[in-house]
Amino acid sequence: MANILIIRFSAFGDVTMLVPEAYSVARSYPGDHFFVLTNKRFEPLFKGLLSNLEPIGIDLNDYKGVFGIFRLAKDLVKLNIDKVADVHDVIRSKLLRVIFILRNIKVKHIDKGRGEKKAILSRKSPIHPLKHTTERYHDVFSKLGYPAEMQFESFFSHRPSQVSLPDSFPFNTALKNIGIAPFAKHNTKMYPLDQMEQLISRLSALDNINIYLFGNEQEMELLSGWHEKYNTISVTEILTLEQELYLMSRLNVLISMDSANMHLASLVRIPVISVWGATHPCFGFYGFKQSPGNAVQIDLECRPCSVYGNKTCARGDLACLKSISSNLIYSKIMRII
Repeated sequence: MANILIIRFSAFGDVTMLVPEAYSVARSYPGDHFFVLTNKRFEPLFKGLLSNLEPIGIDLNDYKGVFGIFRLAKDLVKLNIDKVADVHDVIRSKLLRVIFILRNIKVKHIDKGRGEKKAILSRKSPIHPLKHTTERYHDVFSKLGYPAEMQFESFFSHRPSQVSLPDSFPFNTALKNIGIAPFAKHNTKMYPLDQMEQLISRLSALDNINIYLFGNEQEMELLSGWHEKYNTISVTEILTLEQELYLMSRLNVLISMDSANMHLASLVRIPVISVWGATHPCFGFYGFKQSPGNAVQIDLECRPCSVYGNKTCARGDLACLKSISSNLIYSKIMRII
């Protein structure tokens, strides 16, 4: 039996996309044990799926700097690691790679296709679909000696359903249940809030509809405002990550940005209408097995201008998002529900 260390600290969406591939590999090689080194907040994504797939959740603040990484490596060595799959390829994971290589341990790391993405951004290459992130993960495991066919179907189909919603939480299967996750890390990926409010207002006026708003504690004030004005239910600070996934699994559709919520909903295999601005699905970050027709985007000469959305809009007007009509999103919702 071999012990394999999988490294992916962040970001939330990228860790979520690791779940189908890590599950498939661990299921294909039941005689080996797979440890997933990640942020402590993301542990629930891997817990309980398979007995030989084990998350190691850490707080990176406990391992700051080079000396912190050395301390982390010292802790990991105690697990008798035989092979390492670095599917993150950042400074921290590179340092860990070097340490394990010096210990004669086989290490493989992800090819993020940075050159291909840069060529599209610089218009040296036309927009075309690049490898999906899950495929890039697959390549790492294959090079490590663990090729595996995709066996992941849905998060709750692979683990005992011990999750339930709080008794006081309103949910009615007789209604059409719609989720809306209006936020993203960068404003170049976020549909304008006034236009999103127009959409929420229109949806909340419909009969037999429940609308659930997803966000975090920093976005609580705005979500609470919408909750008071419209027929909506905010799940912020009410549900755990597992409960949010369970709620998503029972929705008819989720409207999301290019964000972690798109990937979470994809784990439970519900339709996601995703809104794209500065970024583009072609870079390989589209929701796992989501229909391409559910992506909402417009063609602009300057788009895409960023892989991750962390650049300032060169035009200064975020036309890639503001030009998307809420009617377009509404019509896609109606087609699904």
